[in-house]
Order: sequence, then C-alpha cells, then structure tokens
Amino acid sequence: QVQLVESGGGLVQTGGSLRLSCAASGRTFSSRTMGWFRQAPGKEREFVAAIGGSGDTYYADFAKGRFTISGDNAKNTVYLQMDNLRPDDTAVYYCAARVGLISRQQSRYDYWGQGTQVTVSS
Repeated sequence: QVQLVESGGGLVQTGGSLRLSCAASGRTFSSRTMGWFRQAPGKEREFVAAIGGSGDTYYADFAKGRFTISGDNAKNTVYLQMDNLRPDDTAVYYCAARVGLISRQQSRYDYWGQGTQVTVSS
C-alpha cells in the first residue's frame, strides 16, 4: 500500500501563488507516476499534471505556463507550484500515484490522497 498526504492548500488572492506538497509513504516503486487532479464544486474531477519516474512531465492545457510539477525522490514527495492563480482554479486538489508510465486518466491511478482545498478569491 501507498499512503499519500497532501498539504499546502489555502486561501489566496487572484494572481497569487501556492505550492502543494504530496508526501508518499509505504510501499514505493521505481517506475512510479505521481499526478495531481482537482475537483471544483459541482464539477467532475479533472487532471492537472503528472510526473513520471524518469522526471518526464505532462500538463493539462489550463496548467501549462502557470503550474509546475516536480518531485524529490529522496523525500518521496511531489510538489505542485501554482502561480498566477485564478478564481476558476478553486477546487480540492488531489494527489495520486500509479505504477507505470505517465497518464492523465484517473482510472489508471491506484492510490489517492484525501485532498487539500485551494480557494482563489477575486
């Protein structure tokens, strides 16, 4: 089993920044992909970004140029730096992990965190 714990959410004004962290513990795999997803009120959960075991990254279109995903293998932690935040970025952000290649499909992720709330005020 893999346990994922997110942190770093909060309230920020439009144009501000936040850095989310996701600490993984338990069983780990060398070929592991870590991803971030989000769910806004009344909407389905959607893909944000992912990072593969070799450091390759993949972003949703809305995240390109504003969000940066990175990982620290020594700490088993993945980060999501979010800049120039907008009110429509308001959502619960979830960290997820899967064994295998990078993917944007939620169904391919085996482990999920509890989520952290991000609220962007206008």
